[in-house]
Amino acid sequence: MRRFVLAALLLLTPLSWAAAQGTPEQRIAAARQRASAAGIPVSLLDGKVAEGRAKGIPVDRIATAVERRLTSLQHARDAMGAGPRPPALTAADLNVGADALDAGVDPAALGRLAREAGADRRTVAIAVLTQLVQEGLASEQALARVTAALARDPDELRRLPGEAKGGGQGQARRGPPEVRGPANAAAHGGQANGGGPPTSVPGASGKGHGHGRKP
Repeated sequence: MRRFVLAALLLLTPLSWAAAQGTPEQRIAAARQRASAAGIPVSLLDGKVAEGRAKGIPVDRIATAVERRLTSLQHARDAMGAGPRPPALTAADLNVGADALDAGVDPAALGRLAREAGADRRTVAIAVLTQLVQEGLASEQALARVTAALARDPDELRRLPGEAKGGGQGQARRGPPEVRGPANAAAHGGQANGGGPPTSVPGASGKGHGHGRKP
């Protein structure tokens, strides 16, 4: 009898835990409250909700995505805001910072770049760092390239994506990476393309232009 009761309790515990989390709508509302209390722009979560609804994604999956995004945003703020003189982070900074961590960028590298890049270049620099890591560079190697480009000429940032795969020439003809501001970031809710390059930086589709063509 004891074994039966114990087995029943073990089976019911996960169900009770899930029920305690509330409905998907309640989970989203709770995430928004946590973001507000932590000083994270709620608009970054609202964008994730709007994106999911526009795509017809079930609300329970939207709630899970919102909770995960909040975790990424919190980790990004902790990494970028560390140190004796933390930078003043914008919503766009947090957005690309969360994208960076989700893409595998080392938090220490993200934090260093956030502190070293000027406020007017920080978002672009982090987005480029993220793409270099996605192209196969280690975080420290990618950070070294980005900081070197910033020190020489900030416009060199636009030539970095694609160079890790030998596609620098095709990429160099493109304009500087497009970075979403807070309004657009809220509309798109952060990184929405799963893998691939972060939504704040154009992909390397232009790589190879100018190769293999006759003069």
